[in-house]
Amino acid sequence: MTQPIHILNGPNLNLLGTREPDVYGTLSLKEIEQACARHARDLGYEILFRQSNHEGELIDWLHDANVNACAVVFNPAAFTHTSVALHDAVRAIEPPVIEVHLSQTAAREAFRHHSYIALAARGSITGLGLQSYLLGINAAITSLGN
Repeated sequence: MTQPIHILNGPNLNLLGTREPDVYGTLSLKEIEQACARHARDLGYEILFRQSNHEGELIDWLHDANVNACAVVFNPAAFTHTSVALHDAVRAIEPPVIEVHLSQTAAREAFRHHSYIALAARGSITGLGLQSYLLGINAAITSLGN
């Protein structure tokens, strides 16, 4: 059986559905997880969906993905713009990593325009709400060459 796709989510995403719905939409993280699970299952894959507000835990999960995932869909949230450590963790692992964001980060505040993760990820999908995740799953699978 194929290893699962790990979908990792960074800080404050546990507040989706109530936090700035004009920016992030009204779906909760649980609803995003359910949609991702259905989509991946339709494509013949399972997912492992996680969220943490702690950088070190996300790094540990990326390290875990190196041996327990076929690919990673990663929304590092605010750590996108600040974390060299997450950049290094993405570079250090073998499975393809697709960076995703619900909002269009390039159209937001100037400090959100730079992504340390994009420098290390296979690709980035931003600004499409839930579709960013679903397309991220598609891109992750395509990156596997299956």
